[in-house]
Amino acid sequence: MNFAYDVDNHVEGMNVLKEGWFTESDLMFTGFTPSIKVDSVLVEENSKFQHIIVFKSKQLGKVLVLDNAIQCTEFDEFSYQEMIAFLPLNSHPNPRDVLVIGGGDGGVVREVVKHPAVERVSQCEIDEVLVRFP
Repeated sequence: MNFAYDVDNHVEGMNVLKEGWFTESDLMFTGFTPSIKVDSVLVEENSKFQHIIVFKSKQLGKVLVLDNAIQCTEFDEFSYQEMIAFLPLNSHPNPRDVLVIGGGDGGVVREVVKHPAVERVSQCEIDEVLVRFP
């Protein structure tokens, strides 16, 4: 089984928004392609770093897609955000000052500030376009 990932190929050759459906075009996992019914496209834009799509789905709410790969959905994002925030926070004896690298959707910061020991959170996101969207 070949798991080689061709960065240049994962976006090309497939219309990811077609006939009211979003179809993920990430060829890293051949033989599996999720599709989601799209109610409306809220954002489709290229930044200096990635292609950004935000769309609304009846079943999943808002869906964030970067370079045609689903990042998170409003329906289930909390499970990822909680895990990535609370596992390290609860492994540290006194996590007062926290740095979040990336996390442009804001979900990790939202969870970090819930921890009672946290006094300050800094976020460093390279893509200024991504942090503009609600």
